[in-house]
Amino acid sequence: MRHPTSIESLAVFCGSKTGINPIFSADALTLGHWMADHHIRLIYGGGSAGLMGIIADAVLEKGGHVTGIIPSLLLEWEVQHRGLTELIIAEDMHQRKKELYSRCEAALVLPGGFGTLDELFEIITWNQLTIHDKPIIILNSDGFYDALLQHIECMRKEGFLYQEALDKISVIKKVEELGHYL
Repeated sequence: MRHPTSIESLAVFCGSKTGINPIFSADALTLGHWMADHHIRLIYGGGSAGLMGIIADAVLEKGGHVTGIIPSLLLEWEVQHRGLTELIIAEDMHQRKKELYSRCEAALVLPGGFGTLDELFEIITWNQLTIHDKPIIILNSDGFYDALLQHIECMRKEGFLYQEALDKISVIKKVEELGHYL
């Protein structure tokens, strides 16, 4: 049965490592299965390792569609997922992010490192600049983003943020809450 979600594609930004908390991997697996069950295409960075690999494998395992977008530099490192529905080779990281943003209808952020934060803040900034108007959801797995969310609140209180951009960011604690935001 199709979920009453209004989107067909979701960009997921997450780590190329799994982190040390097993909840992060469990949430990536649950998310991948949830997306496939609800016929939502995964648009992601194209990697085979870490949380990226777990979510892609989970979507594919249940017969879902996965589009990976990877810069040519990472092809040289042989980190691309070789079993995707579609793999798009981008010229560089900037083109990769542009392709990710343009192909999705919403973005979801799982735990990750610098690259994940870069993608999160760029898509928020693009919303703020009205380059696009896509929902942004943060999956705060086991409180991973608590400190970041506190800092964002500090930036708001100190007058550095535009409320319109903040209004487009939702924070959830469990994958199952996604249906309320998509």
